[in-house]
Amino acid sequence: MATVVKDEVKENIPQNFNQEEQGDANSNSGTTPWRQFFTDPNLVALIETALKNNQELMITLQEIEIAKSGVLAKKGRLTPTVSAGIGAGVSKVGRYTSEGAGDASTEIEPGKEMPDPLGNFEGGLTANWEVDIWKKLRTEKESAIAHYLSTVEGKNFVLSNLIEEIADNYYELLALDNQLDIIQQYTKLQEKALEISKIQKEAAAATELAVKKFEAELAKSKATEYTIRQQITEKENEINALCGRYPQTVVRLKGDFMAMIPQTVYTGIPSQLLANRPDIKQAELELKSSKLDVEAARKEFYPTLEISATLGLEAFKPSYLVKLPESMAAGLVGELAGPLINKSAIKANFQTADARQIQSLYEYDKTILNAYLDVANLMSKVKNIDQYYKLKSDETKALEQSIDIANQLFRNSRADYLEVLLNQRDALDAKMELVEAKQKQLSTVVDIYKSLGGGWK
Repeated sequence: MATVVKDEVKENIPQNFNQEEQGDANSNSGTTPWRQFFTDPNLVALIETALKNNQELMITLQEIEIAKSGVLAKKGRLTPTVSAGIGAGVSKVGRYTSEGAGDASTEIEPGKEMPDPLGNFEGGLTANWEVDIWKKLRTEKESAIAHYLSTVEGKNFVLSNLIEEIADNYYELLALDNQLDIIQQYTKLQEKALEISKIQKEAAAATELAVKKFEAELAKSKATEYTIRQQITEKENEINALCGRYPQTVVRLKGDFMAMIPQTVYTGIPSQLLANRPDIKQAELELKSSKLDVEAARKEFYPTLEISATLGLEAFKPSYLVKLPESMAAGLVGELAGPLINKSAIKANFQTADARQIQSLYEYDKTILNAYLDVANLMSKVKNIDQYYKLKSDETKALEQSIDIANQLFRNSRADYLEVLLNQRDALDAKMELVEAKQKQLSTVVDIYKSLGGGWK
């Protein structure tokens, strides 16, 4: 049943991310290796450091080792278990029992009776083997293999997320650097405006109120500068945490930020997400593993065939152990047994495995749906943020021109301080928002690259 529903999930995926546009199966940025997608050498160096030192990635690698050990454990159950051992003991039975009477009348050698108490010394090999007549153990091994492969895909998903986080935080750091430059330029502008207002006050062309307003605006811009500096420190340490290192300066070139051109992203067709995105492949393998677990749990109701064999030496006196073949002991037992009554534990395990299979199916369906929605949303965001950036750029240019005009009018006493302040504040806000728009442009491209399954190759 699960296989049929899984195939239906695949068939229900739309042919295109946008009904108005046709996807090109030959162009998919998700297949591009991250070293080719990111061209900033400082960003590439950060990613390389994170891939070596990130703690979450190291934890995930150990999950793979655990799953690999699980495969070896299941594989080991398919072969006989052989153990070696030695033992020694002593026993005394009642004289008037069948065993005691038999021992008393038995002569080991002429004139020598059995010792009392009777010792027992032994050593040998014991083998146990559960014959996999219903292929239950093979099914469990296949389930463990599927789970192991899912942990590998989980590692790939962690890689993809890690690279996305590094790139996003790197661009946010560059944006903060540029905003710091803007606020510092704004502070210098306010210092000049304050000097002009003081001169105009002395010339009776302005009042003390104008001076105080410019002083307040200057103090506000300086306070904002310290806020941005703190944000830079925190962002640097966030990147350092992802790189698995203690606080240090993150190397970057902030001057080229506004000139950066986002990568062109090609989405391909939605069905390619099944092969490109590690989280989808992980969910599919977990679904396969859970289906095999149901099969193995069902076979617990069947009888099991176990074979035991022993071969060794046994005697009541250590010196007799070397007397062959008299001291040799061997045994072979085959047992076929199955549950008859009180199967509640087996039924509970089966029901648990069945519920986990259904849960894995829903998880698989949800992962595919979320992957499709991620790409569709980010495609729309790329287009809208590009238009937003263009309009913000036009707004910034217009306001920069208005600042020059307002300052000129203020020097000539043809405009009051409020007009100058409002123009400067509007221009500051526009520049800050323009930097944020550039950062969103770059980060959105990174996000869609990751959503298409890129970053782990």
